[in-house]
Amino acid sequence: MKSLVFALTLLGTAATAQTCPPAPDHSAALTALIEEARAAPDRQAGMIVSDKMWALWTEAPDARAQELLDEGMERRQSYDYDGAMTAFEALVDYCPDYAEGYNQRAFIRYLREEFEAALPDLDAALARTPRHVAALTGKALTLVALGRNGEAALALRAALDMNPWLSERALLPVLEQGEDAL
Repeated sequence: MKSLVFALTLLGTAATAQTCPPAPDHSAALTALIEEARAAPDRQAGMIVSDKMWALWTEAPDARAQELLDEGMERRQSYDYDGAMTAFEALVDYCPDYAEGYNQRAFIRYLREEFEAALPDLDAALARTPRHVAALTGKALTLVALGRNGEAALALRAALDMNPWLSERALLPVLEQGEDAL
């Protein structure tokens, strides 16, 4: 049934002139969560805050956008990267100002090892939500995959400044050993 809803949603995208409302403004809540993450006493507490951040980022602007996001994430989890990409492309087309559509599309590109193609999506997500810790972390990992460790270290440091409990923090010493320009 969910696939039928997904197909009808995609078909409806072209058939209606509906526009996506603005993404919810969670800037105050995100500021509070960043402070909470910085003050977290341990990794477990920091990861709970990370989950709260994800809840903000994955709150889509409306029901239609939420269905596309949820469908894409479900398809990604079942390794249906083509179906996930279709959903995320529809989401970006429908809600071009919603950062998470770009972040999720970048993740699919990363999983497909399309690293160069992932970077513009990550930059688009960050242009819309500059304090998107997950997009910054994704950018760092993508840059690592491209062998651009100095840039990766900068992105990872920016993410860790907002949440020092990210599991990717273990990469920073390795990245900093190979930095030339920093």
